[in-house]
Amino acid sequence: MEEWLLGATTALWLGILTSLSPCPLATNIAAISFVGRRVGRPRQVLLAGVLYTLGRSLTYLALGMLLVGSILSAPQMSHVLQEYMNKIIGPILILVGMFLLEMLQINLSGPGISEVMQRRVETWGVWGAGVLGIFFALSFCPVSAALFFGSLIPMAIMRGSGVLLPSLYGVGTGLPVFVFALLIALGTRSVGKVFDKLAQIECWARRFTGIIFIVVGIYYSLTHIFGVFY
Repeated sequence: MEEWLLGATTALWLGILTSLSPCPLATNIAAISFVGRRVGRPRQVLLAGVLYTLGRSLTYLALGMLLVGSILSAPQMSHVLQEYMNKIIGPILILVGMFLLEMLQINLSGPGISEVMQRRVETWGVWGAGVLGIFFALSFCPVSAALFFGSLIPMAIMRGSGVLLPSLYGVGTGLPVFVFALLIALGTRSVGKVFDKLAQIECWARRFTGIIFIVVGIYYSLTHIFGVFY
């Protein structure tokens, strides 16, 4: 039970960290601007925030089920992972941690969403927020790709969870938009200041997470590869 709680908390945190990283932050700003156009209708602002978060969650849920399910359903692959996953996860965590600390650089650009598509989404009304959530979830940036494919998916495979953990990750990535939608609905005027504060917090949160990943990765490597702590 404690392992599942830790896994769920970690998945949610990885999603929040992803949403506050520079590239995903830009997409969230676009989503918030979409939501903010309905300031005069607080209920629709909240509904748009919920739909955006739901769109992201369902997208990551579908990806998680597809990747984790296909890997675990292959008997040979499942056997290999059960035998070697603890040995693999250590180096993976170290690499992801180094990436979060900007010790490694990866050139990766997602498909994004064109201005034409944005205008088309706007014609769909408040329901367009859910479509934006799907499109932005699929627009992987270096940080989101590293955290999703390099951390969340291996963790989901270890726990055999292709549903809960990817869903919580998706909720985390959309949570800031929902929070800002709530602030807009309540008429809060300091939304911009709060957003700037979150951008500053992201830098320290990313560094802290990177250090933790490297430490845990070293521990896993020493334990399961070199047998130091056995």
